[in-house]
Amino acid sequence: MTHKLRGDVVYLAQSGQDEANRRRAMRAIVVSSLGLLATSTFELFITVLSGSVALLSDALHNLGDVFTTVGVYFGFRASKKQPTPRYPYGYGRAEDLGGIIILLAIWTSARLAGWQSYDKLVSGRGTTHLTLGMIAAGIGIIGNQLVARYKGRVGRAIKSAPLIVDARHSWLDAVASAGALAGLIGVAAGLRVADPIAGFAITVLIIHIGIDATKDVASRLMDENDEEIAEAIRAVAAQTSGVLEVSDVRARWLGREVEARVLVRLPATMGLEQAHDVAHRIQQAVRARVPDVREVLVEPAPLVADVAAPTVSKGIR
Repeated sequence: MTHKLRGDVVYLAQSGQDEANRRRAMRAIVVSSLGLLATSTFELFITVLSGSVALLSDALHNLGDVFTTVGVYFGFRASKKQPTPRYPYGYGRAEDLGGIIILLAIWTSARLAGWQSYDKLVSGRGTTHLTLGMIAAGIGIIGNQLVARYKGRVGRAIKSAPLIVDARHSWLDAVASAGALAGLIGVAAGLRVADPIAGFAITVLIIHIGIDATKDVASRLMDENDEEIAEAIRAVAAQTSGVLEVSDVRARWLGREVEARVLVRLPATMGLEQAHDVAHRIQQAVRARVPDVREVLVEPAPLVADVAAPTVSKGIR
């Protein structure tokens, strides 16, 4: 009864923390989206006046960030749903699927930015309203830095991979804005091709973040084993009385929570009821001591060597 009560308390605490984290993430998404929308709209307006492809590339990148953040938002909303008979594991994967929307926006931005830069380079079109363009680029630098730091801080606090990826995207948006500013300064100095060259540089930057983001999203969707959490679970299980060996530990992220499986070897002479009690104690200890673990499946199995060599279990009560 004591173990059951303690388990219920831990579960309720985790559920409350998860809901608080979800609200915090959604607030960060709304605030950052509004900031990015204002920044990209202003840059697009100046782009129409100036004809700067570097500024256009930056504005497209910023506008893409708005759509990716909206994708993350709907992922968080979908993950609130409770498990059903059809989806017994819940809807946490919806947050990871939101990462796909982010990737689509990143690669679309790269394609548009690259094409516009190439078109201006071969056409030889000029750039005007340089001062306004520089002001817009400066606003892009400041706005994206603020948004990136905010989303990154929240994403790391609640262990949200999509939000962390989105924050990295916003940080590179700030670098892209700096590239646009450099291109406009080059045009002002008399180097006409500085603007399309800056546009190409921003395109390369977008491609770089696209590759990294694709790797991050793919690792989540392919259930990559989290070695650090797996080792923490292994340590907790190994310290549990009655466990002779921890032979297999797997930990995968499902949204912002971890599901784990651990195989423990027990004395071959241990009864079924005792083995169940050991497994239950491991579950409660892991949930209490390893952050972010929602579910942990403990599979007890007899240690084969224990039958041939009873001395292995000597000292275990």
